[in-house]
Amino acid sequence: MDEINLLWHQLTDSETIIRSGLMVITLIVFAENGLFFAFFLPGDYLLFLTGVFGGTGVLKEPLSSLLLSIFLAAVIGSLVGYLVGRFFGKSLMNRPDGWFFKKKHLESTREFFDKYGFMALVISRFLPIVRTFTPILAGISHLSWYKFIFLNLVGGALWVGILVTGGFYLGQSFPGIINYVQYIILFFLAITTFTVIKGYLKLRQ
Repeated sequence: MDEINLLWHQLTDSETIIRSGLMVITLIVFAENGLFFAFFLPGDYLLFLTGVFGGTGVLKEPLSSLLLSIFLAAVIGSLVGYLVGRFFGKSLMNRPDGWFFKKKHLESTREFFDKYGFMALVISRFLPIVRTFTPILAGISHLSWYKFIFLNLVGGALWVGILVTGGFYLGQSFPGIINYVQYIILFFLAITTFTVIKGYLKLRQ
């Protein structure tokens, strides 16, 4: 049990992930962007903190390497989610609820998709949980390859570019911010919690 708790902490603690190196960061981003069982992994604040750690010199990779690696991980992750939805959508829809899969996540994503149309693939990049399930739903809906690839690239570029670049230059301008990582995480968690609760209340209405 202690080993499981330790593994869970390592998978969900952004600072631990970042200090493990760029390879681990990209794997987490890849999984969180399209594998339905990885929706709980950190997303927005992982990217922002990666930029902060890069700007303060904790991560030695240049900004261009951070951007390219994380962008590719996000785009390929969403592509895998799309393929899962396109070829295994029926079995996924009939799948019973479990620890790592809840139909309510797919249903809330469908509501989001219906509201914003194709642009949901871009907007959802900035929303936890929805970000994971939107490419899967796009695959289930058989959204055309060309539209999906274009919107996937645009959404991935905006998401990674804004968060990583913003964090990088903030860390470069204020190196002392590295001592307040926990407050950054709490800030992003507050936004995430507010977004999820707001979405849940809308669905209930």
